Amino acid sequence: MNNSFYIVNSSSTISTINAALAAGENLLFTPGVYSYASTINVTKADTKIIGLGFATLIPTAGQTTISVADVGGVSISGLILDAGPVNSPTLLTVGTQGSTVSHASDPVSIDDVFFRVGGAEAGSVTDAFIDNSNNSILDDIWSWRADHGAGGGSWTADTAATGLTVNGNDVTAYGLAVEHYQQDETVWNGQGGTVIFYQNENPYDVPSQAAWMSNATQDGYPAFYIPNSVTTFQGYGMGSYSNFDVGPAIENAMGFQAPATSGVVFHDVFTVWLNNYGGIESVINGTGAAVSSTAPGPSNVVTSS
Repeated sequence: MNNSFYIVNSSSTISTINAALAAGENLLFTPGVYSYASTINVTKADTKIIGLGFATLIPTAGQTTISVADVGGVSISGLILDAGPVNSPTLLTVGTQGSTVSHASDPVSIDDVFFRVGGAEAGSVTDAFIDNSNNSILDDIWSWRADHGAGGGSWTADTAATGLTVNGNDVTAYGLAVEHYQQDETVWNGQGGTVIFYQNENPYDVPSQAAWMSNATQDGYPAFYIPNSVTTFQGYGMGSYSNFDVGPAIENAMGFQAPATSGVVFHDVFTVWLNNYGGIESVINGTGAAVSSTAPGPSNVVTSS
């Protein structure tokens, strides 16, 4: 491991940053807002990227902000990744989708990293954070589509389908918050995942029920979606809340959607109606009482599998 750091400041160019990474150096971002038109590429194992004062990175040309190769030991911490004015496919991509490489002995860790779509400035992204890295650790991640500020409150501004997709196996998340995205807010495709604390608010600004349907018969989108291909997962203390504030009584069929199999288990998963119109019809897979203005909850399912 190289213990030297390239100090990023307002005069640093993306070419200089990528050259430092290619040479095996780490990055230390001094406080500030950094706008780049090309991707920061992390290719070396055990690279550290540290932000001071929550340094903020913005992509200006519709690119992924940071891309990490399928290597072990990379640590990214203390950053805000803002969506830029041109839609990006992701703000952070870690690893290679479909990889079978185990990083159990040297996992990637993403710590105290916040993803922001709007609020400070209008922006858009398709999927804010894609984690393909097996055995990775996510600690204090907040992925947020704006409900206020620049572009906030408009269904056609700050567009973003998903806040987090986990494709890696044996990924652990501690303190995960994903809020206000327009489709499945978190998608967990990996086997053997663990989530300890999850917080979600459905999007406030849904203009009509027809605009927010998982399919022709399912109202809304779950806050946390696990496809039927997943056979092992453990979730602890996970909540989703509704506050549909445009006017129509928007309904979400379920806060959480997952395979009904013995290896996929949720412990203390719940929904709450916060305010305004509509609500959430069930906690998970049609189980758990509905929440609405007449029964705000919380509606809690102690164990679901």
